[in-house]
Amino acid sequence: MRRSLVFGLVTLLSVTGCGVGAQQAGTQASGGKVELTFLVFETPNLDAAFWDAAIARASAKVPGVTIKKLVTPNVDRTGYAKQLDASGDLPDILQSVNPAGFAQAGKFAAFTDQELSGFIAPKAGAIDGKVYQLPYNTQVIPVVYYNKDAFEKAGITETPKTYQELLDVCAKLKAKDVTPFVLGGGGADTWADMYPLTGTVATDVYSRTPDWLSQRAAGKVKFTDPDFTKAVQKVADLAAKGYIDPAGLSRSYADTEQAFRDGKGAMYPMGSWFATSADNDKPGFEVGAFPWPSDDGSPVTPTFTGGGTSVSATAENVELAKKWALAFDEDKANNDAFVKADGSIPAIKGYTPPADMGPVYKATVDIYQQGMKDNSIVNAFSQETGDGSLPPGLADKAALAVQDLITGKKTAAQFGAYLDDQWAKATQ
Repeated sequence: MRRSLVFGLVTLLSVTGCGVGAQQAGTQASGGKVELTFLVFETPNLDAAFWDAAIARASAKVPGVTIKKLVTPNVDRTGYAKQLDASGDLPDILQSVNPAGFAQAGKFAAFTDQELSGFIAPKAGAIDGKVYQLPYNTQVIPVVYYNKDAFEKAGITETPKTYQELLDVCAKLKAKDVTPFVLGGGGADTWADMYPLTGTVATDVYSRTPDWLSQRAAGKVKFTDPDFTKAVQKVADLAAKGYIDPAGLSRSYADTEQAFRDGKGAMYPMGSWFATSADNDKPGFEVGAFPWPSDDGSPVTPTFTGGGTSVSATAENVELAKKWALAFDEDKANNDAFVKADGSIPAIKGYTPPADMGPVYKATVDIYQQGMKDNSIVNAFSQETGDGSLPPGLADKAALAVQDLITGKKTAAQFGAYLDDQWAKATQ
């Protein structure tokens, strides 16, 4: 983890979310410098010292700026940013906040083509052709991380290439009294239950109709359509067969990760950020990785590219704020640190990760690179940004509904009808 770096001309102030309204954002600091507020989030991988060091590195490259760090008090970064905006305290720079809604309302500043020239996918997450969040990072969502020891003890010699082979793997594990999938979603971490569904939507829906959500917005498809219902039914079936333990849904994200480390289940469908956690804090077994398989074995690689900084259109100095945001996201040392701490796959032209990265990270990157070669990249359901994305708040409602699906409180048809109803409410 990073240690805080202090530069003579940089002021780093760490505050909690409750103090946001205490001072006007973007005020002129002493000595003629502009003070800009920067909203970040903290996780076990990305702690306070991590952000302080990253902020210091970027600030050293942009004279005339001091940064006041604000910390989201919960995992709903976008929801918290909306609260701040409603109270007149929208931060000047925001990390990993969904720009949907903010952009259309003129709250965020668009980046120019020149400013985006260093990114591999410069139009990722575009809204009406404009980009409001730097597309600096790619994540594969999900990767199926697995316990190689548990596989070997169950007589499983190869990772599954088709969905039926995945079911066969589950049956062999369950026969050895091993829960096939570790899943969580307790408390504020409801999002952690989404990844089996994200996988099945990728293989059964997005692989055939990459712009499915855009078509949903146009009223051409619905969540109750057969292809989407089939994807949902697969998750319901996994639970019904005992391949997912419903009791695990009470676990927080951290507890879910620990459950996998403790051998409470053999497979852990999670975003690619788990890779460096597995390498840095090795469990008592070797961890492998494979992509969520499709019915016929054809490659499908659900990903998210984006997650970078956004800039408020009302920042005191928008151009300086954009310059700082670019410095933060394009800094080589910052990206190396994100890779080492959070398994990032930086989408920066010419970037190469540190050579000493561990085997789980390398296996994860191999999945992504193979997806690029196969031209099998699709969006990761519930993680989309830009024009083809869920309405604000609907991803959270979908995650709660997945819990009902797994516990048998909703059928696949009811799940789809619920999402259609929530879509109508969110867009009326």
